[in-house]
Amino acid sequence: MSNKTSNNNNADATAKKDLKSRVLESKKDSKLWFAVWTILTIVFSIWAGNLWLLLFIILFFDIYITKYIPWSFWKKTKNKSVKKVMEWVDAILFALIAVYFINTFFFQNYQIPSSSLEKSLLVGDFLAVSKMSYGPRSPMTPLSFPLAQHTMPVIGGKSYFDKPQWKYHRLKGFGDVKRNDIVVFNFPAGDTVALNMQAVDYYTLSKYNANGSNGIKGDRRTYGEVVYRPVDRRENYVKRAIGLPGETLEIKNDEVYIDGKLIDSPKLSQLNYMIHTDGTIISEDLFSELGVSKDDYMSTNNYGQSAQRTQDLTGIDSLTLANSGLKSRNGINGRAYFDIPLTQEMTEKLKQKPFVWEIIKDVEQAGASYYYPIDFNTNWTRADYGPLWIPKKGETIEFDSNIDYKVAAYERCIKNYEGNDFEYHNGKVFINGQEADSYTFKMDYYFMMGDNRHNSADSRAWGFVPEDHVVGKPMLIWLSLEKDKSWFGGKIRWNRLFTSAKK
Repeated sequence: MSNKTSNNNNADATAKKDLKSRVLESKKDSKLWFAVWTILTIVFSIWAGNLWLLLFIILFFDIYITKYIPWSFWKKTKNKSVKKVMEWVDAILFALIAVYFINTFFFQNYQIPSSSLEKSLLVGDFLAVSKMSYGPRSPMTPLSFPLAQHTMPVIGGKSYFDKPQWKYHRLKGFGDVKRNDIVVFNFPAGDTVALNMQAVDYYTLSKYNANGSNGIKGDRRTYGEVVYRPVDRRENYVKRAIGLPGETLEIKNDEVYIDGKLIDSPKLSQLNYMIHTDGTIISEDLFSELGVSKDDYMSTNNYGQSAQRTQDLTGIDSLTLANSGLKSRNGINGRAYFDIPLTQEMTEKLKQKPFVWEIIKDVEQAGASYYYPIDFNTNWTRADYGPLWIPKKGETIEFDSNIDYKVAAYERCIKNYEGNDFEYHNGKVFINGQEADSYTFKMDYYFMMGDNRHNSADSRAWGFVPEDHVVGKPMLIWLSLEKDKSWFGGKIRWNRLFTSAKK
């Protein structure tokens, strides 16, 4: 009996010793985790330049040391259902917070939606966009749902709360935007959006509506609700930075000049051409071999039917042909393909085909101003644009001459992007209620263009990109899907997977 009692006492002592050891180990772990999170918080606070973040140390102190608030109360419940549900809630919350943090400060996924950067980046490319390249922005609209830019998936509606709104602040990154960088940014003219016509910016819609902005707001059946979006909730765009702050940009015959000096075009830049053949129909296989997507050579009529953008020229008189820059050969007029975007390499390959007579670059006629600044008739075209000075932080514009033009070109920067009241009447400029003969810019601005030069809605259409709209730099193509092909017919572009996006 005494031996049994002794054994029980020894077992109890061992159990108590083990329990004490586990408690001490747990306390050591808690102190270690508290130290880790405290150091990370201090480092992040210094990087962000925001000492208010140090208040999180108090939260971590309670979680790991004092445990005054029962953060993990559900772990002690005997109800298995409650425990299981709370485990899922805990995991989901942690994942959402982690995704929000990573998306805000380090990396963001972005899918190429349009052909404006073909053939450098293709429609269907999925990009990893580095926020660190130019420095991440502190959250400007902090209360938002992760992975949703402005609209909730499936259920619709806004994915963010309008308030609070925090001032723009960019954390230190690895560098600045350089010429020819491909940049992801928030669409500047997307501050105001007509929900039924989001593909066209609100300012262009207002210009060509007989009643201006009032006509847009008054016709909800056609245009839908008109909403305002804060800077970081505007649509994400991706273009190439061609003009930098303080420079003067001009385009002559599709060639870009900066401060009067010609700069090289991107290697894979495209222009639109008319292809004149001997009557031969260019096959889909040849277009595919060249790298021309169906969207680039097919058109859809009002009945939803698709057809190649081509015309049999048989029966067309010689004068009409000549006005198009074409001529018949041996009495044969041939066939023409219109508005086909091609790189220089692609045009050279087509010229080698025996049935191709000539390839002629499209020329856009000057007329009403469809280009920025849209409120001033410059007669600029996509191929002949400017000269246009790009605003730079700290530099001043004088309202002493060409005031109508300067107001049209820079009012949006001064009013919409830099938050001033702006009025212009009787030849005088009023800023914040005071007559002004000059203005000093508070931010740097960029001029962005697509590589698909004749098929890109870029700064030529809607103006400058302010520095606070810059999101990041594409670094990696992690997936690429060809929408014209099936999953078992080459949909995945294997040769583009995990390749550099810095073209």
